[in-house]
Amino acid sequence: MRIAVIGGGPGGLYFSYLWKKRHPDAQIDLFEQNAAGATWGFGVVFSEQALEFLRADDPDTVDAITPRMESWRNITLHLRGESVEIDGVGFSSIGRLELLGILQARAASVGVAPRYGTPITSVDQLAGYDLIVAADGLNSLVRRAFEGDFGTSLSYSANKFAWYGTTKRFETLSQTFVKTDLGTFNAHHYRYSPGMSTFLVECDLPTWQRYGFADKTVDQSKAICEQVFAATLDGHELVSNKSVWRNFPWIWNERWSFKNMVLIGDALHSAHFSIGSGTRLAIEDAIALTKALEAELDVAAALGRYMRERQPIVKKLVTAARTSADWYAQFPEHMQLELMDFAYSYITRSGRIDDARLRAMSPGFMAGYEASRRLSAGGGKA
Repeated sequence: MRIAVIGGGPGGLYFSYLWKKRHPDAQIDLFEQNAAGATWGFGVVFSEQALEFLRADDPDTVDAITPRMESWRNITLHLRGESVEIDGVGFSSIGRLELLGILQARAASVGVAPRYGTPITSVDQLAGYDLIVAADGLNSLVRRAFEGDFGTSLSYSANKFAWYGTTKRFETLSQTFVKTDLGTFNAHHYRYSPGMSTFLVECDLPTWQRYGFADKTVDQSKAICEQVFAATLDGHELVSNKSVWRNFPWIWNERWSFKNMVLIGDALHSAHFSIGSGTRLAIEDAIALTKALEAELDVAAALGRYMRERQPIVKKLVTAARTSADWYAQFPEHMQLELMDFAYSYITRSGRIDDARLRAMSPGFMAGYEASRRLSAGGGKA
């Protein structure tokens, strides 16, 4: 079987590596429009659960990635100069470019030779391939060319965000919520290497409009964000890498394949950055597609199996991501809560964590939260 993969991000690289590793004689060609060292963004995050899922299928790749990761066990929230830690929420992060480098090396180790600097402008260029794997991201050529056949839906969150980096080191995955005279901001920040952190700035549309960001250059926007989060950055600057203001795109496809073309990763679905699952989903899609292709005798049957088995899992995560994004759409209102009530609202926002699970997962935080509720119910008397 001849396979063409469009897109040299984590999903495309990982699928190519997996298939070639398991089928050394297979012909698999990976096409990437950018150079090997080009990427946008800064760090990517994996939950402990995501890493364990990957380890079950491919412990060697996890062993290659984890020594290069930064890890922590808590989430820290900052509101009105106060802070609270939510314990037991394990995450790890790695620089996106470093992750791509590891996956590129693993793909090369099994004989995959990606064709970098090779844009695919039409699927007609790929005539003769038995399977075309579209791992070409949010702006997928394949999906856009056949969106009616895939049953594509596209919408956007109202909030605006810009993705920066910084040399400021943060000890945990952190969120800082700031109110200014012109509006409210939230920053998602975490370290992804010993000397670098992701710093994603988000605000609601009224705030974005009052600051006039539509008419600001990238440098002017960066300077405003540095001023808003001066106390958080502690003298460190923000670093730009295509750090323009955007609305988060919600992508979903009712049908995951058409003819001999199949979607994976962001080309297929998007999950809000507030649950940090985009890269995880792309890698898990690659695993699921590989297993489906190995389980069936022909491509059409395999693609049907891939969707049947994988879609319910993805739907659950995407639903949680939408619920999480809905919370962020109202974060200025949530900021009016007392600190512990705010933190409880935050950690339960996706609907996947109830009180029983929170007590087991985050006993320290939950003890503090329930004590604050008792104190409040008692009229402030201990």
